[in-house]
Formats: sequence, structure tokens, C-alpha cells
Amino acid sequence: MGEFIGPVAGVDYPTRLAQLRSWFATDADCADYLEWLRWPDGFLCPHCGATSGSRGADGLRRCAGCRRRVSVTAGTVFQDTRTPLTVWFEACWLMAVPKNGVSALTLSEVLPVGSYQTAWTMLAKLRAAMSSADKDRLSGVVEVDEWFHGGVAKGGSSLTGKNLVMAAVERRGGARGFGRARLGVVTGRSAWELRGFVRAHVEPGSRVITDGLSAYRRALAGYVHEPLNESAPDAAEPHELLPGVHRVFSLAERWLLGTHQGGVKREHLAEYLDEFCFRWNRRNARHRGMVFYRLLQHAVAAPPVTYKHLVRVGAAKPVKPLPPGNRGLPGTLEVVGGHRPWRKTAEPS
Repeated sequence: MGEFIGPVAGVDYPTRLAQLRSWFATDADCADYLEWLRWPDGFLCPHCGATSGSRGADGLRRCAGCRRRVSVTAGTVFQDTRTPLTVWFEACWLMAVPKNGVSALTLSEVLPVGSYQTAWTMLAKLRAAMSSADKDRLSGVVEVDEWFHGGVAKGGSSLTGKNLVMAAVERRGGARGFGRARLGVVTGRSAWELRGFVRAHVEPGSRVITDGLSAYRRALAGYVHEPLNESAPDAAEPHELLPGVHRVFSLAERWLLGTHQGGVKREHLAEYLDEFCFRWNRRNARHRGMVFYRLLQHAVAAPPVTYKHLVRVGAAKPVKPLPPGNRGLPGTLEVVGGHRPWRKTAEPS
């Protein structure tokens, strides 16, 4: 068997923003790339499983089996979008490649998306794809700890208004430092809550290092538990005993307070933490464009989500309707097209 060769920078994904804009100059270029990601072995009808179909003048496929017209964006997070794919691709790049991501406010100011609401919805849909990405449980030596995120309400205790977040981080020896991370919002520090988080994110049999919280003893049955007493007279500082989780907590807190100005609500905190972990777990990619590539891979594999589902709480902000006849399409970033390097052979008909 031949050696597996992963995606190639500059061929399978762009390595610089200028290359992104050169490759994906038109919506047709973007759609072709999504098709290549979604059906790497050729067209596959999502309705009947047929593997052949002709392409119409509008770019849609006509399945040779069930005769249905199939869009490459149907059944993905891009389904039913009115925003041009060129704008979507730039948003994906801005969200995935910079290590601090991008806020909806910044996105609405730098891209022709029309409104803050549209920008937030686009990023929320991409977070849904990120949330479905990292499902393999951590293994080996894993640090686990809790962290209170949020501000202090006036007149309340030091924990009023805060959200309890748990983290698990793989510890690797030598120069490799730390591995993958998982973050999640929990409602308390009971053994039941702790056990639920650990079992969801850490392989049984792993060596789990925690602080001296007594609930961990009952929560970590089936794991090799190594509690560290932070209150011992000769104990090191908490960030020295559990350096991995404290580094992740510190970076996540700075990101939430910096990029998002502390404006993330509890109802959406879990998805933002998934976004943070998505980039953290790919921080050592040789080329940052690989993170963009992975995000689009998951975006075409994730099911569509509606704005109502994404908001979940409250009501959408009222939007003043445009006068009849003045309703236009969102702005586009299309320019004259170029080549498609990801297509190593002629595009299948």
C-alpha cells in the first residue's frame, strides 16, 4: 500500500490571503471547490445515491438516477444562503486562519454582508460546523480542571453571574508540550457533572491529573486518577501543577474578552468554546490555510441550521424592511476568475 499523502499546501488549499482571492475569484470557483470537498470521488446524489449526473447551465447537477436537481450547498451549512460564496470564503478565512478569529462586528464592517445580524448568523453557522469537528476523545495523560468565566454582578458574590467551564488538555512530554483540548460549560462541580464531562471527552483508562477536589475521586472511576493537593504547604502554584489547562483557560479568557469584548452570552458560550478548541487543536498546522481547508470540509459535511435554531433565546432584532423594488442581493467579491489548482484532473461532467 502506498503512503498516505495529506492535503498539499498551494494545491489543495491556499496558503495566503492573496492566493485565496486569486483562486476563488467567482462564486463558480467557490462552488467547484465545495463540490470537490463534498464529493472527492465524484458526484454522489444525496437522494438516491446515484454516481452520475449532468450539469445544467445554472451549475446545478441533474441526477441520472432520480432526475432531481442537486445543489452542492444543499444539506450543508451554506444551504439557502443569499450571501455570495466569495463572501462566505473570505469569512471562513478570517474566522479560521487568524489565531484570534474574528468578531461579527468586525466581519460586518469589512465584508459586504449587509448587517451585523447576517455576519453573526454566518459565524454561528460556521461554529456549528466546528462543534461537529472534534469528536475523538483525548487519551494518554490528561489534565482536567474547572474555570469560572464571566463578570461580577453588582452587589453579588464573587461567583455571581459567572459560568462554570471545564477543560481537559492532553499533556505531552518533551518539546511537544500540550496536545488537544476540550472545553465545555457545566452547571456545577458535583461528581455527576464532572463524570459526564470526563466520560464525554477522555478515553477510559487514561491517566487524569486534577486538583484535590473530592468529587473527582467518585467521578473518575475507570481512569487512573492522580489528584494534586494545591493546599499543601510545599505545593507549587496552580498554574505550575496543571500548566496545560491554565494556559488554555488564560488564552480562552483573553480571546473572549478581547475579540468578543466579553459579549458572549451563556446560551452561546459552548459554541464559542468549540471555536476556540477548533483553532487550538490545529495551532501547529504547517500552513494556516490548512485550518481554512478543515473548516470547509466540516462545513459541507455538517447539516444545515436555521437562524431560529441558532438564536434559541429571545427574539430576533427587528429589521426595517426595504421599500418594494429596492431589495437587492448582498454584495459580492467576485472578480475575473483564474485557475483551479485543486482539480488535478479534468472536472467530471
